[in-house]
Amino acid sequence: MSWNDYYRRRDAMDAVVAHAARTPEEALPYAEVPGVTDVFSSHEELLLALHYRWTLKLTGRVGLAQAEAERDASIDVVDAVSQAWRTAAAEHPALRRLVDQAELTYPELLRPALESEQRMLALAAGLAEPHEAKAEITRVGAAFTALVRSAPDRVAGKRRNPVEQLLRRLVASA
Repeated sequence: MSWNDYYRRRDAMDAVVAHAARTPEEALPYAEVPGVTDVFSSHEELLLALHYRWTLKLTGRVGLAQAEAERDASIDVVDAVSQAWRTAAAEHPALRRLVDQAELTYPELLRPALESEQRMLALAAGLAEPHEAKAEITRVGAAFTALVRSAPDRVAGKRRNPVEQLLRRLVASA
């Protein structure tokens, strides 16, 4: 792929996401957005590219969360990875909605990408180990993803015990 092709694909995906943000009630805009059919030969190709874009956004957030958790031992890595997913979804709601629609419309097409995402989340959160069976890591990641998506948003970060919370209230400089 040349740089020219890359920029055309990027611009087409940007246009699709922008269209989806303006018209949330519509399904995946493929032929409706000018230029998309020039660079993507099918809905499926566009969906895979959009999921890849989501993966890049999510992986970046998860990497930052892991780095923060490594630097500060009081940060719970599961909470940090959960918040990373929520932050990525909040920053890119139209992209996330398109990926969600694609999961429902083309489940077999996206299954390998979704399972890879689930494994990445399970491993990043420390809920699974790389030596475990791929199917088990995927199962744990699927459960984790379902919990992250269904749980109310909370302030992520440090887990504090009740004594620490009380001390922080009593000592203003803490």
